[in-house]
Amino acid sequence: MSSFLVQNLIFLVVIGLVKCETIKPWYETLPAVAMDYKVHIEAGKEDCYFQFVNPGATFYVSFQVLRGGDGKAGFAVRNPEGLIVYPYQWRANADYQDQTPTGGYYSVCIDNQFSRFAPKLVNLYITVIRYDQWEKYTKELEELNLSVENFTSTIRNVEKNINDILQSQHLSRSQEARDLNLLLDNNFYVQTWSIAQIIVIAVTTTIQVYFVKKLFDVKPSRYSKASL
Repeated sequence: MSSFLVQNLIFLVVIGLVKCETIKPWYETLPAVAMDYKVHIEAGKEDCYFQFVNPGATFYVSFQVLRGGDGKAGFAVRNPEGLIVYPYQWRANADYQDQTPTGGYYSVCIDNQFSRFAPKLVNLYITVIRYDQWEKYTKELEELNLSVENFTSTIRNVEKNINDILQSQHLSRSQEARDLNLLLDNNFYVQTWSIAQIIVIAVTTTIQVYFVKKLFDVKPSRYSKASL
């Protein structure tokens, strides 16, 4: 009886592993995917993120440091073959675009190892666009005996223009967020040092007044008391 239960348990585990291996990302069949993240990178650390790209799809990634330290971080991209296609550079922002014929997982790494004390807040924007999906739509429409070459090319151009606009909007929003965080940090810095200076001035003034009073505080000497 116990051996039968063990066999059933092993069978269920194997089935579960097979199902886990066959699960694919939910966005794999979509013609276009856009993701916007704000990630926190601790001081002296490096974080890597992986994005699946379909064969023939166009991969685009951009990053911008919003706040923290000198406002810069290391940024690198590896292709599905593991080659560094965008080498590490210590910058405030950067972007990269590529098209892979084989597909696979791109690795995007953000490095904050040169900053030993200051964490960084980074905006990460990733898009994966499959322009070949429009060819499928063209074939489907051609089967209906419709002449849609101009229509398809127009839609393709519109799609590219929309993606370019989205990328420009993302860069604008990232720069705006960076400027806002810089303004807030400067405001906090000025307020903190202003309060500290006010406290120092108040304490210094109190000490000076105390010692000036002590200078004019004349106590009667022993001889003056004897004469009286």
